[in-house]
Amino acid sequence: MTEAHDIDVLVAGGGPTGSTLAADLLRRGLRVRVVDKAPHAFEGSRAKGVQPRTQEVFEDFGVLREALAEGGPYPPAGLHLGPVTVPWKMQQRNKPTPDVPYPNILLLPQHRTDAVLHRLLGRLGLRIEYGVALDGFAQDTDGVTSTLSTGERVRSTYLVGADGGASAVRTVTGLGFAGDTDDSDKTLIIDCAIDGLSRDRWHMWPKASAGACPLPHSDRFQVMIRLKPGDTPHLDHAALADRFHALTGLKLRDITWVSVFRPNVRLVEHYRKGRVFLAGDAAHVHTPAGAQGLNTGVQDAYNLGWKLGQAIAGAPDSLLDSYEAERLPVAAGVLGRSSELYQSLSEHRVAGLKRGDEERQLSLSYRGGPLAPADAPATRTLRVGDRAPDAPCTAPGTSRLFDIFRGPHFTVLAFGPDAAEALPRLTWPAEGAELRRYAVRGGRGVDSAHLTDGTGRLTDIYGVDGDALILIRPDGYIGGIITSDWAASFATAAKALTPR
Repeated sequence: MTEAHDIDVLVAGGGPTGSTLAADLLRRGLRVRVVDKAPHAFEGSRAKGVQPRTQEVFEDFGVLREALAEGGPYPPAGLHLGPVTVPWKMQQRNKPTPDVPYPNILLLPQHRTDAVLHRLLGRLGLRIEYGVALDGFAQDTDGVTSTLSTGERVRSTYLVGADGGASAVRTVTGLGFAGDTDDSDKTLIIDCAIDGLSRDRWHMWPKASAGACPLPHSDRFQVMIRLKPGDTPHLDHAALADRFHALTGLKLRDITWVSVFRPNVRLVEHYRKGRVFLAGDAAHVHTPAGAQGLNTGVQDAYNLGWKLGQAIAGAPDSLLDSYEAERLPVAAGVLGRSSELYQSLSEHRVAGLKRGDEERQLSLSYRGGPLAPADAPATRTLRVGDRAPDAPCTAPGTSRLFDIFRGPHFTVLAFGPDAAEALPRLTWPAEGAELRRYAVRGGRGVDSAHLTDGTGRLTDIYGVDGDALILIRPDGYIGGIITSDWAASFATAAKALTPR
């Protein structure tokens, strides 16, 4: 007899990664708890850049509009070179396109990102349990028994450590966390107001290794001051104000949060150990350059959530192994890029200020992984494992494809008459995430039985020349491209993703 579990998933850590994962699990109807050893939600601005791909994740959860209202665009840089201030464009402002509706990074202090996600969890009926630490756990073939600092023992099917760089979950697993921490390289981060400083620039004083970024919808700045080796700063507010004045001639005041940052560059050896998983900073820590850490963690959670839901419904255990296979190479690549940018900043090179397509995380792909064989069929523009782009289309209540994708389900699009004819005959299990089926047709008007591609842009963006079935995973990546032998080929593509 299988032992009953108190809950399906226990999540340690209530930051952006843990909150994203919990929200995804809750919308799948799973029983979830989130514990966090901190006494309350994070209060600082620390990770303040939300990349375009993460904005798409937030749209799927229905909170992007709220995030956009709380945040704002990144300002251009202003380099203070003695008495002269030189404008500098850190990144190109891109216009939305039919396939990339959110092309630019969003400036959103981390405490506001947390608040957006926490309000979502509240609407889903979950409250993060602050002041509750994970003291230890033991796993067996059926589940995980965790001991909390309250003395409570919790039995769960799975445990996820999203509890930061000093992860207690990772420590108990004994998994290696290879990399470097440079204790001689420290940066002060201060949330404060600054008298007499304009809010239309991200101000930088290269010779002083200092910067001040205006935070939207407030009088706050995030100040960063790179310290010299051996410099141990006084963290009382008056001393911090004196230091900033000596560097810039400006007065800061009303400090609300201070941190001393040491650049960590570390990557865990495995993302999974049995029924225990790691996500976010518990699995990888980055330099702050390029606004990558928070975004990579959110996307870890987005990749893991649907796989946990499917496994609990009866999908093969190999689906859970694909989490590490897909996400670990991404984290390794992001670590390298983040470190490259940080080194440029350390050497006062302007190149370290530049941001481009690589940081937006829209081109990340799982091609060649266990769920995306390199020899799988492809279209002119897409391969299995790629991000499924947005596109214009017409259906009841919507004019775009992302509205069709929104939710915890799989989606299959049928292009061409043969694929459309095969659509109702595709088999899909009743357990786990549902499959929503759409035939794509040309012409005009709204048809409840089809997606109308009135402009031809959907077909063009997806690179389809003939008949094809395209399966989209719940996390918005291509799960299968079928161009012949419809039922059998679709069943093969779905086999690794669905309950038996």
